[in-house]
Parts: sequence; structure tokens; C-alpha cells
Amino acid sequence: MKSRLLAGLLVAVASGMALADFPHVELSVGMHRIDAEFAGDMAARARGLMHRREMAPQQGMLFAFPQDGRHCMWMRNTLIPLSVAFLDAQGRILNIEQMAPRTEDSHCALAPARFALEMNQGWFASRGLERGALIRGVARLRAADAAYR
Repeated sequence: MKSRLLAGLLVAVASGMALADFPHVELSVGMHRIDAEFAGDMAARARGLMHRREMAPQQGMLFAFPQDGRHCMWMRNTLIPLSVAFLDAQGRILNIEQMAPRTEDSHCALAPARFALEMNQGWFASRGLERGALIRGVARLRAADAAYR
């Protein structure tokens, strides 16, 4: 029985199926609401948005790191083009990078960041958001583990 369960879990992971949904957090910027999946621990950050074929316009993923740093993102096994905003601990945008699907190019924070918010590519630009904009709701969040260190 245990071996059958383990085999099923391995197949689920290998096929990109989520074993559990990410928790959601509500964020906002200006008049725009964001429904963000929250990747607050090492396993969730590693899985990210891999194998997704689409994402609704107001949805995204917020990655939380246990410490400020020049964190980098990449797009291995990520099928949709994304924009990533690196944020400080208060939620201010430090820089925004455009990421192409299925690449291993590094996209990094230009200053020490605590969070990264991935949205569909062009989401920030189409709303006139740039460096210095404040993403509300971020400052109250913390990473769930310190395993990243």
C-alpha cells in the first residue's frame, strides 16, 4: 500500500500536477486587485508556475524569501510568458523583468528584494506600473521557512 501511494505521488510530481493548492493572498496596486498564489517556502518557490498553460489576467504568484537579497528567477518548465516585479519588504517595486517561457536565463533583482511577484507578461506595463509603485498587502507576509538560507 505504501509503495503504491509513493508511486502515485512520484507520478503526480513528475507530471507537474499540484499535490496541494498554493494558499492565496489578496494584493492591490492603485485600483487593481491581484489574486496571488503564495510561494512562501522552499518547495513552493521551486515549483512556482511550472507546467501552467494559462493564468487569468488578475492572477499571479508571490514568492517570499526569508531574507533580503539579490534573488533571481528563471523559467524552466514554465510555459507562459511572465513579467516579474522584484519587491522590497514593504512591497515597493525595485525592478520589473520580462521572462520568456522555457528558458533558463536569470532575471535578478537590481537591489536587495524580499519578494518577487510574477504576473502575465505585460501586466505591469499595461497598468503604467514601474519602479517605486507600492504593492499593498505584501508587507504583512513572511516566508514560511528559513530553508532558503
